Amino acid sequence: MATPKEKFAEALVTLKELQEKGSAGIHTDEIPSRSQREILLKNGFIKEVSKGWYISSNPSEVPGDTTSWYSCYWDFCTKFIRHKYEGNWCLSADQSLVLHAGNWTVPTQLHLRSPKANNSPISFPHNTSLFNYRAEIPAKELMTTINNLQVYNLQAALIYSTEGIYRSKPLDCRITLASISDASELLPILLDNGHSTISGRLSGAFRNIGRDRIADQIIDTMRQAGYDIREYDPFQEKLQIAISPRERSPFVNRIRLMWQQMSEIIIKDFPKAPGVPKQIRKLILK
Repeated sequence: MATPKEKFAEALVTLKELQEKGSAGIHTDEIPSRSQREILLKNGFIKEVSKGWYISSNPSEVPGDTTSWYSCYWDFCTKFIRHKYEGNWCLSADQSLVLHAGNWTVPTQLHLRSPKANNSPISFPHNTSLFNYRAEIPAKELMTTINNLQVYNLQAALIYSTEGIYRSKPLDCRITLASISDASELLPILLDNGHSTISGRLSGAFRNIGRDRIADQIIDTMRQAGYDIREYDPFQEKLQIAISPRERSPFVNRIRLMWQQMSEIIIKDFPKAPGVPKQIRKLILK
């Protein structure tokens, strides 16, 4: 019969094998031995995230420490969602837009769509959760994959995201809008589905970031197709910055927009330049 030390060692070996496979999330099936799970939990080597699901943790972590959770959040969610919904799911249009903008901040609540969903939240650690909407996922041509996460593609995310995201995530919206180089990237979806209201919102959003040509193309094309388009700006304010249409990297545009928003505040905190010393001769002689 194995001693307590031997059982502890066996449990650690099992955990190490899972970690070497790159498993951020650990399902009960991967540690079938209940005694091993209890040993690892008791000694702080794993933490329970949801029923039947765990993550690796540092035994030296104090209660309330978020490091182990936030460091593996996206990898865990990817594995958890794929296990629960297999391939029949997609993150919401709003969340897709945020990821296309290069924003990987851990959200308070991650939203996804799936025909298998039950319209209820799944609680995760540190006041985070996953809300699953029971809804059909978009057509394959409207989807793409980012870091193993199924999301709306860039064009579909801009079209199907909610109006509220322009107020809650204006930086991310401007970054994704700047990634569109021509109205032809959006018009097939807008025309095929008769999205007149969305067309008016998008044209106003493009005009807000200085892309008048794209805004005019959307309005003219939709009107020629017989739709009544009323342009309006969904943003709360307009930034005085020209975003280069040649720059497609969301990270470059993010830095530029963040600097514009923060530079005035940051510059005020810098001390005034000392200027040229009055007694230059004394300084030279020294």
